[in-house]
Amino acid sequence: MSNWRMPDDFIYDTINSNGYEIVTMQKITDDTSPVHIYIEGDGHAFNGRGMPTNDPTPHDTFLRDMATSDTGANVVYMARPCQYIMSPTCTQSDWTDGRFSERIVESMAMAVKRIAASRPIVLIGYSGGAMLSGLIIQNYPELDIEQWITIAGVLNHADWTEYFGDSPLTRSMTLNALPHVHQLHYAAEHDNVVPVSLTQKWTDGKKLIIVPNATHNDFGNLKINFMFQYK
Repeated sequence: MSNWRMPDDFIYDTINSNGYEIVTMQKITDDTSPVHIYIEGDGHAFNGRGMPTNDPTPHDTFLRDMATSDTGANVVYMARPCQYIMSPTCTQSDWTDGRFSERIVESMAMAVKRIAASRPIVLIGYSGGAMLSGLIIQNYPELDIEQWITIAGVLNHADWTEYFGDSPLTRSMTLNALPHVHQLHYAAEHDNVVPVSLTQKWTDGKKLIIVPNATHNDFGNLKINFMFQYK
């Protein structure tokens, strides 16, 4: 993870799930409190010319920094398959047209279930990780999802690729509708990657917070509203 220093209260762990080695950083201190699971975005899936890369590992630490600043009892940062570790089963489709494929969603859902054990879950999805977390909720209703939070999140990849004139993600699953769980969506006022107009359309303006002056990977000192703290 380059020269980025992991805080002392987190541990590095990999989870073998559905043929992928999924990288995580974990702080687990309580058996009953909800676990906040931060799911990474698409990373460096494409280069500046719009061509697929050979390694989708993120070049920035935005979500890692957000996760490690979370003061909750149980916090986990979870990378996407093929980020940081290129498993033998990885193919370029896993971070391009198939980044939300059934196999990818299943692998992440299995990892989430293993980490959570019997604890309630808060899923926090960033960018493409929002789409992936929504698909986990939609397709694995047995998971105890306390709250779903998205940050600069893609919620409909077909609309998103059409907006930019990109190739559709033909090997990926789609959200039929927003899952019926407690949810909150944060959008950046100046997001050029996931425009606010798309987030407003997908959420119909409900449970949407537009963060002033924020960009796709800079939300300033965003303080996430975890609903279970206010019951």
